[in-house]
Amino acid sequence: MDDIGQNLSRGTNQSGGRIYNERLVLSIVRHRDGLPKAEIAKLTGLSAQTISVIMQQLEADHLIVKGEPQRGKVGQPRVPFSLNPDGSFSIGLKIGRHRSELALMDFVGQIRETRQISYPYPTTTELLSFVEKTTPTLIETLEPQNRDRLVGIGIATPFELWSWGDELGAPRDIMKAWLGFDIKHEVSHASRLPAFIQNDATAACAAELTFGNFQQYDNYLYIYIGYFIGGGIVLNGSVFEGPTGNAGVLGPMPLRSQSSQSQQLLHNTSKISLQRMIINRGGNAEIIWSNQSDWSELGNVLDEWIEALSEDLAYAIVSAISIIDFPAIVLDGDIPDSVRRLICHAVQQKLEQIDQQGLSPVTICEGSLGRDARVLGGASLPLLANFTRNRDVAFGG
Repeated sequence: MDDIGQNLSRGTNQSGGRIYNERLVLSIVRHRDGLPKAEIAKLTGLSAQTISVIMQQLEADHLIVKGEPQRGKVGQPRVPFSLNPDGSFSIGLKIGRHRSELALMDFVGQIRETRQISYPYPTTTELLSFVEKTTPTLIETLEPQNRDRLVGIGIATPFELWSWGDELGAPRDIMKAWLGFDIKHEVSHASRLPAFIQNDATAACAAELTFGNFQQYDNYLYIYIGYFIGGGIVLNGSVFEGPTGNAGVLGPMPLRSQSSQSQQLLHNTSKISLQRMIINRGGNAEIIWSNQSDWSELGNVLDEWIEALSEDLAYAIVSAISIIDFPAIVLDGDIPDSVRRLICHAVQQKLEQIDQQGLSPVTICEGSLGRDARVLGGASLPLLANFTRNRDVAFGG
């Protein structure tokens, strides 16, 4: 397990480094809440005087707050510092294949307000109408003095939405409207806010790194089970996007099936495959698209899905760790916590049945954000762009 605090970069005492140093301090305070100035100075390598100046400025900007002094047996009392939840705000837009959501998020990653719409398939006109009408209502929930601290809107969306029309049962002309549709520009215009955009699974990965990751891994493969399966890669404490922003996409990974025919990883490991199994048994799949947290009524079909999913995921994980020696796999999804726990256990069991000679050991961990991961990931993009160092940023801004 890596210690995030040990991997944070050092500050610079050169002129022109003020913004970098401020963002470095904010990153440390976010990951190591409650540190006093002396420990922040030690972690950054900056002088006590420089840290004092930075902390005073961040306090004046309402980005950090002092805690109550903690008196020890000797020496001066320790004054802990934390991020100010009201220091900044952002809006996240998650575009889904059956549901879109807007969320107002504060500086520490707490969702203050949410709004959502459901549909049989996404349309550009309905999405823009939702953003234009709903964004002002979210902003109005803020205290008047906090509204100018809203820094933008972040969009978490599946890439190439137009190519999934057949799976959604959507008319081709409706889905074709997404081809050439500039989501970032149009959402920025509709919301009247600066916009940032990222693949939804990569955005979820960034949210886990920023607001979750309680075991503090600096390197891991992130897997998100949604309509389709997706993921992201974290290397040295940063989300690695790849040259096209598609690193860790996972779904198209080829696997050899029992019939010796090649099939993609997403075939058995996505919610759409569970829906297909439910419908083939004459059941109602509506439960897996609702916010209901109890899937026990699915019975055997859920067990069979987890069995097929865990076997395919185990082989995909072994393939991944044979290329990059990830110490951990973080598994999350738009699924109930209890189901996520079952999947993690099943994947661990399947891994133990696969020959891993020559590979480093890997730990299967549960993600911490669940259904909120993608919208949190979207909302995190403006905050990452405005308040973190470049190495922490995962956004298409």
